[in-house]
Amino acid sequence: MSIIEGIKQEKVVAVIRKANQDNIVPILEALADGGVHHVEITAETPHVTQLIEKAVKEVSTSIKVGAGTVLDAETARTVMMAGAAFVVSPTWNLDTLRLCQRYGVEHIPGVLTPTEISTAYEHGARMVKIFPADAVGPNYIKNIRGPLPHVTAMVTGGITLDNMQDYLKAGSSAVGIGSNLVDALTLKTTADYQELTNKAKAYRQQADLIDKQ
Repeated sequence: MSIIEGIKQEKVVAVIRKANQDNIVPILEALADGGVHHVEITAETPHVTQLIEKAVKEVSTSIKVGAGTVLDAETARTVMMAGAAFVVSPTWNLDTLRLCQRYGVEHIPGVLTPTEISTAYEHGARMVKIFPADAVGPNYIKNIRGPLPHVTAMVTGGITLDNMQDYLKAGSSAVGIGSNLVDALTLKTTADYQELTNKAKAYRQQADLIDKQ
């Protein structure tokens, strides 16, 4: 199964900021125990390449480790060399998309306007990230899906358990969730990681309800 198909199936991507060498593997394992197997380790994280390398080496291959907040082609190449299975950006950058295409790595560019969405699609992006979603809301996604039903989109920014179904019902194929799911700095104890697993389960359960409606 391709990365994009996997994301569409699970509908939840965890965005991990401020993780470190000590907690990155327990975070990923806790998420996987809750059913979340697609994660972005954000590129502004200190020593991000070492974190990605460690994650790819030490966690199950069922966990797809990507890199997020990738702003340019140079960073994309660095995280891909470290083992990132996919690359996510907050902005639209053609050089980044082309580099990822060259190496056969999925790139999910950040877009907002209809023009940006269409442009990314026309250049070969198989999924786009509509960001920041909470600035426009679910109705915007519904309106975008009208003229652009062929574009596969993930929404990120302000996604919670309370609103994620609204975005999925409006036509988003997946949601990216940051600190509302993973707050790396607060994870200290076994109970903390169990709570993370419980949160992941709750998000997946909400996502799975969409298929039953």
